This record gives sequence, C-alpha cells and structure tokens, in this order.
Amino acid sequence: MATVQKRGDAYRIRASAGYDATGKQIMRSMTWRPAPGMSAKQITKELERQKVLFDEKTKSGHHLDGNIKFKDFAEKWFEDYGKEHLRERTYYRYKELAERTYTAIGHIRLDRLQPHHLLEFYRQLAEPGVNMRTGGGLSPKTIKHYHTFISSVMDRAVKWQLIQDNPCKRVDAPKVEAHEIDCLDETEAAQFMRCLQDEPVETQVIFSLLILTGMRRGELLGLEWTDIDFDNCTITIRRTSQYATGRGIYTDTTKTEKSKRTITIPVELAALLRQFRAWQGERRLRLGDVWCTDWAEHPRLFCQWDGKPMHPNTPYQMLQKFLDRHGIRRVSLHSLRHTNATLLIGSGADVRTVSSRLGHSQTSTTLNIYAHQLQSADKAASEALADTLIRKRPG
Repeated sequence: MATVQKRGDAYRIRASAGYDATGKQIMRSMTWRPAPGMSAKQITKELERQKVLFDEKTKSGHHLDGNIKFKDFAEKWFEDYGKEHLRERTYYRYKELAERTYTAIGHIRLDRLQPHHLLEFYRQLAEPGVNMRTGGGLSPKTIKHYHTFISSVMDRAVKWQLIQDNPCKRVDAPKVEAHEIDCLDETEAAQFMRCLQDEPVETQVIFSLLILTGMRRGELLGLEWTDIDFDNCTITIRRTSQYATGRGIYTDTTKTEKSKRTITIPVELAALLRQFRAWQGERRLRLGDVWCTDWAEHPRLFCQWDGKPMHPNTPYQMLQKFLDRHGIRRVSLHSLRHTNATLLIGSGADVRTVSSRLGHSQTSTTLNIYAHQLQSADKAASEALADTLIRKRPG
C-alpha cells in the first residue's frame, strides 16, 4: 500500500512498482498539494483517495514520474495529448522540431532538466552552420518556436504532477525583433492591379483575392467553390490548406475561431471568379479521367495541373515571377495581406472592420500590428477636420 510523508505544505506519496531483474524494489513517488482553503478533514479524505489512485496506477504500470526522460515523455505527450488538442499544423511543426530537441535534451530526466540546459541548446541553435539553407544560425523566431515546444511539453508534465515546476518559465524566451511592415503603397498597389490584367486568369484570381481580401495563404488555398456566394458577392473562410513533411498537403482548421468569417468582395472580383470557374471546368473536361477524383466532393479553387490541391509554396513562386516580369519590387506573399490592411486603414475603415476582415482573434492584435498606420490615419483625419472647420472658414 502507498505511504505518505508530509513535506512542507505538500505530501509525498510513494508506492512500489514491483522489482527489477536484480530483485531490487522499484519505488515510484508523486507530490500532492492540497487546494487553498481545504479543511484538515477534507485534506485527510482527499489524501487517502490520492493514495489509492496512485497505488493502482503504479501497480498497473500506468504511472509516470519525473524519472522519465524528456524524449520518452514528449513522445507520450504527442500521442496522449498532442493528437487531440493541438492544431494539426502545430502538431506536425512540433514533430519537425522534436528531432533536434531530442538530440540536445532528450536524454535528460524531466526532474533534472534545468534552465542552463535550455540556454545551452538555444545557443547551439544560433551557431553558424545550423541553418542548412543560409549557412548561418537559426533565426530568433525559429529558436522561440523550439522554446514554445519544450515549454508546452513541460507544462503538461506539471499538470500531470510529474514535476513541480516548468524550467522554461525561468528562462527568458529568445527575443524576436519587431520588423517594420513591408507592403505596397497606394501607387505600387495600383500598378500591381494594372499589371495583373495581362496575366492568366488563375494568376489574376489568386493575387486579386489576396490583395482585396487580406486573407492568409492557407485560407486562400483552402477555399472551395461552395465557399463563394456569387449572388451576394461574399466569400466564407471555413478551413485552411497546409503542408507538412511526411504528411503532404492536408486540410486543417482556421488559425482561430475568429478566423472563420465571411468577407464581402467587389462585384468585379465576383465576375473574375466566375470566369475562372468556367476556365477550370473546361480544363477538367479536357483532362477527363486524369483529373484527380480524391477531392471531387471538396473541389478546391486552386489546384495543380491534375486537380490535386495546390502546394503552399506555389503562390509565392508565382508572385516573385510576376513581380520580376513587371518590374515591381519584390515583396512576400504576406505583404499583400499587410497591403490590404494598410489601404483599408488609409481609406478610413475603422479598426473593428479591419480586424474582422483579417480574421484577427482580438482587435488589439490589429492595433499592435498596424499602430504606425493607424497613427498616420489619425493625423490625416485631424488635418482633414482642421481644413474643413478652421482653415476654410468663410470670409
């Protein structure tokens, strides 16, 4: 039967998990801490319940404790927690980060993982040569992703009472410098739209949607024809299309619940979408049985040549070629989302409307990202009011 030892304001519960090959008894332990405000009687009753539960778990082999190594626990965390609670994109991203993390700290027991282990790992990630593409170290943003992954695992270990605290909380997360928003100004955006008219219809639709709606890349590629309401000129965003190594292209949920939204589009864009749908239908008829039937029930707007969903890297490659052809300075795909937001703000749209169209979970997110643009718009509004009421007084 499990035994109890009081240690400060907590209780240490120990139980036998049998014997190892040498005949040595295997002991497991856990710490239980009463909730604030519990009476002595309640503590006694709950402590007895915890003893019985812990004893049963230990004897059945279902008990974990801080002795488990980080890699072993993380794998269990992926299986028992990650698959159900993480967004699919986050799950596969963490899987990608896991390999390098296991090499550095996978052998360390949870109860012995200390801040200096993490700091050394982050230092190694920043060393030249770690990034195979650039030859330099990983960016602070990527290193912060590693920190978030490790912290998520350790947080769950605390909640499952394997350890008392999360060492990641005692380490400052790598600082990510705030980058100035890169987007097209009004003149560049107008040139962008003029040049689009000389492009194939698919190119026109992809970049018109991005710059006129501000939707994210994954949201764009997740669009299905049933999401387009031609009569009311609206698009409803319900899902995203993502890619992960070993998983391929898959459908995922939107970034947040607020990201599920309906956006009004200009009638000109609705007409262009009709033209694009007709073009896609003709291509599908020409290909016949070659056209992929796996996605027949959920036909995507943007596909590969054979009807399979478009790879997430394709729009970026298309954008760079388009910009080079027309002598427009290179910007990222996400810059078109920023362009949409800044032009809306410049046109006088209120923050709540901009936030809603972008699918931000909170208006404060919009305020933080576009603080400079909002300040400029506020100054312009002040000047316009002064022109009307002060500088243009009759007489």
